Amino acid sequence: MKNAADLLHVARVIRKYDVDASQRGIKLSLGVDFREYVSITESTPTKGRTSPIFRPDRSPIESKEGFWVVGRDKRNEVAVLEAVRLYELSSSNFAEHLETLKAFYRSPTQHAHPHDECVCIAEGAKRMSGKVAYHGDVWVRRDYRGAGMTSVLAGIAFAVSFAMWAPDFVCALVAHWAVEKGVVSRYGYAHQERGGSALRLVEEGIVDDDWLVWLTGEELRSRIVSEEKSGLRLAL
Repeated sequence: MKNAADLLHVARVIRKYDVDASQRGIKLSLGVDFREYVSITESTPTKGRTSPIFRPDRSPIESKEGFWVVGRDKRNEVAVLEAVRLYELSSSNFAEHLETLKAFYRSPTQHAHPHDECVCIAEGAKRMSGKVAYHGDVWVRRDYRGAGMTSVLAGIAFAVSFAMWAPDFVCALVAHWAVEKGVVSRYGYAHQERGGSALRLVEEGIVDDDWLVWLTGEELRSRIVSEEKSGLRLAL
């Protein structure tokens, strides 16, 4: 966080999205213990297995390096999930972090299968260095899809990331269908590029060919300020 004014902007934006979720019957909560997060995801019906990016057994995350969001309905059942973590890439870049498999495993030599591989040709990823916040594991239960919860989750992810780290970039890897169907535009990412991650993780059963989407740090800050002003206007 850069200054007290930014903190005030963020607080108002988070409050706005919390109210938005509540109006949809969802109570949001935030955590930093990823062992707890994996326990929640593993007991959530229809939620696929969480990527090793967010699993402490493969890629430990300190409390100041990541957070997760869970939303529960009025029956206290999990309806939405997402996670965000920070990569410190001052001497590297996101493309290299992906291709060396360090984005997925703290120790690729220990955990990666011999046939695991990741190819990243997105030029945007090669320019991402410094503090890079990665946003992923987004899941919305079927009965809440199309109800605006993806925008709420992205808004919370952006605001909390800015508050915790003021990153140089915030990014995600998304399937091509999410780009085609406009899901990415609802997230609010300003940039998108094919070739983000052609990935195979044998033991995880993962075979993906994802696009890279991202915001720069300045775009993130501008979004927070703009949303805070918009929320204030609506409240008047």
